Parts: sequence; structure tokens; C-alpha cells
Amino acid sequence: MRGHKLLNTLIIIGLIAGVLVGYLLLKRYESLNLDAKQIAERVDWFKSMGDLILIRPLKMLIIPLVFASVVVGITSIGDPSRLGLVGTSTLVCYFVSMFLAVVLGAGLVSYFKPGEGVAQHVDLKQVQEAYENSESSPRKKIESAPQNLGGVWGNILRQVIPDNVLGAAVEMNPLPVITFGILFGLALGFLGEKAKAAIDFFEAFFQAIMTLVGWVLWLTPIGVFLLVAWTIAALGGEAVSAVGKYMIVVIAGLFLHGFLVLPLALFLLGKTNPYRFMWRMRPALITAFGTDSSSATLPVTIRTCENEGECSKRASGFVLPLGATINMDGTALYEAVAVIFLFQVFGIHLGFEALAVVALTATLAAVGAAGIPSAGLVTMAIVIQAANTSLAGTGTESLPIWSVGIILGVDRIIDMCRTTINVWGDAVIARIITRIAPDDLDERQAALG
Repeated sequence: MRGHKLLNTLIIIGLIAGVLVGYLLLKRYESLNLDAKQIAERVDWFKSMGDLILIRPLKMLIIPLVFASVVVGITSIGDPSRLGLVGTSTLVCYFVSMFLAVVLGAGLVSYFKPGEGVAQHVDLKQVQEAYENSESSPRKKIESAPQNLGGVWGNILRQVIPDNVLGAAVEMNPLPVITFGILFGLALGFLGEKAKAAIDFFEAFFQAIMTLVGWVLWLTPIGVFLLVAWTIAALGGEAVSAVGKYMIVVIAGLFLHGFLVLPLALFLLGKTNPYRFMWRMRPALITAFGTDSSSATLPVTIRTCENEGECSKRASGFVLPLGATINMDGTALYEAVAVIFLFQVFGIHLGFEALAVVALTATLAAVGAAGIPSAGLVTMAIVIQAANTSLAGTGTESLPIWSVGIILGVDRIIDMCRTTINVWGDAVIARIITRIAPDDLDERQAALG
């Protein structure tokens, strides 16, 4: 227990130190009259070292951990027919929580209208030229992504029914691995006593992976320090001042969803003190903030949920790997706020019908956002196109895709915040599902009847 407390303290110290060092570096380089690109080049080694020390070791564990945890979670549920209740309850929780996040975000941005007047302080022509001439990763991702919801969901279905699981594992794509893990776990469950040796093997394999996660966790304070320092230093004050109101609305929405909506759901459905549970989940939440990736944080999330959060292995093994792939509360809220904000910048009014399209599309598109940095930018293009389609025939001009360039400068810090809420949402649902899928046999029989 002392080790856990020391690690948690070191992670918090790493986070605070990263913010301070990043701010001091930013002010130092600004005093030398360096532009944002030059500052980013000087602090890039922080990102490289953070990736080497923390993100790469965590990513190394993702695929074996996902497969082992799903197999163990499925086989430990017992009667395979019970999986339907657990799976249905999990998916319902996912979509309801994401839709509530979207409605909250859309309401805040529509009420406060942070986009009004931004065009007076931002050279839109310069933004367009910068985006169109950019060879950056976000632009490439946006242009190579599916252009509508049909394409996104078609892509998801192809992953759910993979033709090469090993290929998917090599490409670090967890969804096909989850599908195979569920089917493999069901097969072991149907075999009964004949599969006992295999089930024991995967239990031991899972525990070995979790031991490795525990070792990697001790690198978290250093990794979080480096990644947060790089983010703050590379962000630049100019970009923040231009879209400051937008950032405030997004972060306020994430705060309200994370500290009010999700805790209320956990209190009512999980019969758990939400803020005590949040405090216990702080290693996973801080890691999510630092790494900016729910997938990279998954090993820490599973370990923290089971050890400190008192979530069952059954719930954690099924809910968390799936949640890191398709449950994106923070991303859904962000996309709704960002898209409506951009329409406001261009002076385009969205009526109730268009807002409803944005809300629904943002919820569905968030499911297709992979648990990787800046994935929300890619699916945002789909939400923009859906809103433009809803305005067709009304005589209203369309919002250009290059408009996302307005918010690219501050996307990293927003992404860190929304990733934290994504992980928090996964943990909350894992704790709720623990009520119907506890590890204790007597509790399980009482919960499931």
C-alpha cells in the first residue's frame, strides 16, 4: 500500500513539475523572440523522451493485455448466456453517456457563443493557406479518413469481423483482437472442464502482464513530466489567446460531465461514492492526461480499476478494453462544441434540426474515433459534412473543412483533457457493470437472479 501511495504522489509531482517547467520554457523562448515552430523544435526532445520512457512501454503491453483480459473476463462470467446482459448493459451505458456529453457540450457552446467575433482576430485566409499547404499529420489523417458515417461504421464492422487477427495485432488495432478474444473466451466456456488448463493458463498470463504493468507504472512520473512539459511549451500563447473562449467552453463542458454527470450516474447506478472512486483512479486519469491516449493508458486503467477502484475482473476485462476503443465521452462532447464553434466563427446559424444532426453525428462518430492522439479531429470532419448536408437547400453557405485549422494550435491541450474524461467514463461504467458482474459468486447470483 505504501508503494501505491508513493507512486501516486510521484505522478502528481511529475504532472505539476511538467506544467511549471513547460511554462518557464515557453516564457524563456518567447523572450528570445522565437516563433511557435522554433519553440516546438527546441522542446521536441521532451516529447521523444516521454514517448520512449512511457508511451512505448505501455503500447508494448496493449495487445497481449487486451486479449488476455477479454478472455479472462469472458470465461469468468460463467454461463455464456449471461454475457448478453453484461454486453447489452455496457453498450447502453456507453451510448447514453456519450449522448449526454454531446447534449451538454452543444448546450454550452450554443448559449455562450464563443465563436462570435473570433473572425475579427483571426486571419481566415491565412488559416486556409496554412492548412492547404500543410503536410502535417492532422491534415493527412482528415483527408484519408472515411468521409461519412457509413464509411466509419463500415470500417468498424470490418474490424469487428477481421480476416487476419494477427495482422490486426501487428498494426496495434485492438477491436479485432477484442472480437477474437470474446469468441475464444466463449469457446473455452462452452468446453467446460476440458478447457480448465487453458483457462488457468490465461489467468496466469493475465497476472504476468499485470505485473509488467506494475513495473512500467514506476516510469509514469518521469513520462508524465516530459510529455506535459512539452505540451505546455509547444502550445504557444498566441494560439490560446485567439480561441481562449472556445477552450474555456470545452474544458467547462468536460469538467461538468466529469464531475457532475458521470459521478451522478455512478452514485445512482453503481451505488458507489463517486468522488472517492475518482480519487482512487487518479493514476489512470493523470496518465491519460499526460499520454493523451486512452489506448496507451489502458494497462494502467485496468490495473487501477481492479486494485484501487474495487472493480471486478469480470467487468474490467470486458468493459475497459472495449471502452478504450468505442466509449469516448470527452471526444463526443469536444466534437459537438468544436463544430458548432466553427460555424459560429463563420457566422453560420444552426437551427434546431442542424443541432440535432450535430448531436447525433458527434455521438456516432466518436465511436469511430480510435483511442489515439487527435483522432477527434478526423471524425470532426464527418460531423461538419453532416451539418453541411442538413443545411443544403436552405441557402446557407457550407462550413469548409479547412476551418479546423483555427483550432489545430490548441488541440493538444484539449485532447489531453478529453482523453482524461474518456478514461474516467470507462472506469465509471466498469464500476457500474461490477454490480451485475462481480467476482464473488454469491453476489453474482444475487445480482443476476
